[in-house]
Amino acid sequence: MIYLFLAILSSASIAMILKFSETKNFNRYAVTSMNYIVAFSLSLALSPLSSSGDLSFSLSSLVNEFHLVSAEKLSAPGSFTWAIIIGLVGGILYFLGFIFIQKSIRINGVGITGAVGKIGILIPMLLSLFLWKEIPNSIQTLGIIIAISAIILINISFKDIKQMKGFNYIIILLFFIAGFAEFSNKIFEKYSLLEHKSFYLFTVFFSAFWISLFFTVKDLRKGVKITKNDILTGFLVGIPNMFASYFLIMSFEYYKATVAFPIYSSGSILLISIGGIFIFKEKVKRKDLVAIFMIIAAVVLMSFK
Repeated sequence: MIYLFLAILSSASIAMILKFSETKNFNRYAVTSMNYIVAFSLSLALSPLSSSGDLSFSLSSLVNEFHLVSAEKLSAPGSFTWAIIIGLVGGILYFLGFIFIQKSIRINGVGITGAVGKIGILIPMLLSLFLWKEIPNSIQTLGIIIAISAIILINISFKDIKQMKGFNYIIILLFFIAGFAEFSNKIFEKYSLLEHKSFYLFTVFFSAFWISLFFTVKDLRKGVKITKNDILTGFLVGIPNMFASYFLIMSFEYYKATVAFPIYSSGSILLISIGGIFIFKEKVKRKDLVAIFMIIAAVVLMSFK
């Protein structure tokens, strides 16, 4: 459970930092690009977890892993290749998710966009269920149903539904992109060696960085400036961004994806909601309080094995 908790804590930290940056009207693309620089740099420096569970940081770990690749190909053919291929696809999906979130917020509003982005976990859950028979027990299933209901409740209001003019292609694409972006982590865990986490995450964030850099340069040519605050915010976001994926992948060793994803998603919402109340002094609606208690109950139920 410790890996899931750390993944949730990292995910919530990203949201809280970005929430703060949005109130300051920072350069969104500059923040994103710096975030990816930190994330892929950290993935190079972060060595795999040792058998004892200790974390060690060393830039030489990347070089050591490259030396191991040729030997490992004999015992696990294709595992390293899978890490690179899935990482490239994941990086594209991660950045596309960012683009479509921004577009959907403008068209559909924050509530609908937030709910659809989180409900995207249904894709990796269902695919894991059908492809690898990762079936949750009855108590966990009840927790999953409660968690998904709470996610919808806390993100969508009746006002949002009335204002929404049908399910346009943006919201549909966001659902699939968000879902498959999360599923890429499960694909990696299933078909590659866990020791290649650093390669995989480096590829994800490095490919996403180049896409983000393109839009950052485009903004610069239009006269949009990059400030020290943009760089600092991106730096702060990049650290938990890296660890959110890192620890989520580690959690798959102990939890089925059908359970890990809803715990990760609902747990993140819980911490973000609590942070919004105590840090940003946000007013709590009755439905939000109900949703928070639902999430707490759901996480407890989903933790039963």
